[in-house]
Amino acid sequence: MQDSNPRFNHATLVGCCAVLMWSVTVGLFRSVAEIFGPIAGAAMIFSVAGLFANTIIGAPKLKTFPRLYLWVGGGLFVLYEVLLALSIGTATDRGQVLELGMINYLWPSLTILFAVIARQQRGHWLLLPAMVLCLLGIAWVMKGEGAWSPATFLHNVQRNPIGYGMALLAAIIWAVYSVFTRRFGKGINGVPLFLVTTAAVLWLAYRLSDEVTLVFNLAGLLQVCVMGTLMATAYSCWNYSIQHGNLALLATMSYFTPVLSVLLACLWLDVAPGAGFMYGLGLVTLGSLLSGRASQ
Repeated sequence: MQDSNPRFNHATLVGCCAVLMWSVTVGLFRSVAEIFGPIAGAAMIFSVAGLFANTIIGAPKLKTFPRLYLWVGGGLFVLYEVLLALSIGTATDRGQVLELGMINYLWPSLTILFAVIARQQRGHWLLLPAMVLCLLGIAWVMKGEGAWSPATFLHNVQRNPIGYGMALLAAIIWAVYSVFTRRFGKGINGVPLFLVTTAAVLWLAYRLSDEVTLVFNLAGLLQVCVMGTLMATAYSCWNYSIQHGNLALLATMSYFTPVLSVLLACLWLDVAPGAGFMYGLGLVTLGSLLSGRASQ
C-alpha cells in the first residue's frame, strides 16, 4: 500500500540516495563504453548489477508480481536502459555525451507532467517555471565554461540523429516507467529481474553486432564492478521511493544529479568549479525550491 504522499518521508529520503549514487556513476558509463565498446560495456555493467541485486536483495518471486507491472513495467525498464546505454556509448565525442545527458534529464520534468496527468500529483502553475529553471540550470552546468549555442546543438543532432532520438525516447520512457510503477507496482521490487533481463538483451545485441572482441582490462573491470554495484543499489532505492514517496519532489531532486556529478568530478580532479557551474547550481536550486513549494 502506498503512503499518502507526504511532502517528505523516509521513502523520499531513500530516493535521494539514488540521486547521489547516479551522480557518481554518470561519467563511468562513458568511460566503460570507451574501454569495452558501447554494447559490450553496457552488457558487462548490467550483468554485474543484476548479479549484485539478486544476491543482496534476493531473486524476486514471479508469482507475486502484478502481471501488468511485470510485462509493461519490465519492458519499459529494459528499453530505457538499452536506449540510454547505446545513445551515450555511440556518441561521436564527449561533447555530444554532455548534450545527450541534457536530453536525458528531461525525464524529471516529464515525470512531474505525467504524474499530474495521471492524477498522482496535483497541478500547480509554479511547476512550469520551476521545471524551466531546472532545465536551464542543467544546461548551464553541463556546458561548463565552453561556448555553446542552439546552432551547435542542431549541428550535432544532424551528425548523430539516431543517438539524440534514442536519448529523447529514453527520457520519455523513464518518466512513463516511474509513473506506471507507482500505480501498478503494488510495492514489488522488480529491479533484480529487470537488470538481468537488460543484461541478456544487451549480450544478444553484442552477439549480433560487429563490435570488436572483448580484451581484458583490469582498470575497466574495476569500473564495471563499481558501476554495476552502485547502479543496482540506486535503481532499487528509486523503485521503492517512487512507490511510497513524494514523486514530484523526487523528480525535482533528480535535477541535481548532473550538478552533483560535475561537482564530484571537480573535487576528484582538484579543479575549482567555474562561474558557469555556480550560475547553473543557483538556477537548479531556485527551480527545486519552487517545485517543492508547488508540490506541498
